[in-house]
Amino acid sequence: MASNKAQEEDKKAAALAAIREVKGGMKVGLGSGSTANYFISELGRRKFPGPCVAASKASEELAKKVGLKLTTLDMLIKGLKGDEEEVILDLYVDGADEVDRGMNLIKGGGGAHLREKVVASAAAEFICIVDESKLVPKLGRFPLPIEVVPFVKSYVAYELKDLGASVVERPKFVTDNGNVILDVTGLDFKDPLQLETELNNIPGVVENGIFAVRQPERVLVGRKGKAEYL
Repeated sequence: MASNKAQEEDKKAAALAAIREVKGGMKVGLGSGSTANYFISELGRRKFPGPCVAASKASEELAKKVGLKLTTLDMLIKGLKGDEEEVILDLYVDGADEVDRGMNLIKGGGGAHLREKVVASAAAEFICIVDESKLVPKLGRFPLPIEVVPFVKSYVAYELKDLGASVVERPKFVTDNGNVILDVTGLDFKDPLQLETELNNIPGVVENGIFAVRQPERVLVGRKGKAEYL
């Protein structure tokens, strides 16, 4: 297991490698979490002039602090001219809590996975940046975050338990969207794509943290202070 210092260096290496994929004129989505923060900070240090969309309030605050030009998906969509070649965002860069060899992800340790999934889906390319501790042979070691409308959290928990899951409401936590997070273990991840769809079909579930429908095109892994693609 890498030391905390070594792990931070690996996160930074992955983030700096992703910076090389940012070209002039791009519209860039900004993810959330400690690894994405390195990317945001470096983008600000390099005075990237293009419009950026933050996937959480925390990322938005950091982006403002480092001087990035922020906009929203709504504004970008209003500015589209209807050209078939046009994209809402060129690139989205974000971390993950787990990555398997099929490039399926679990995200949402920070509770921002709904907005992260929306921004990722709006981007032509999604690059995931992680340190090697996030690589797993199979998803499910990290509790799966599920964002739920507060009114029906008990019902959703009941349905999840019927699937064999253990459910814990994240204490004293409210998402940027005013919802609660249920952290779930004990689910069967043999088919992440099917599980993602099944969970989102439970009434009251806003979004779960499996990224199998919208996988990253590429995963950059920081290892021993360097980064390479998975």
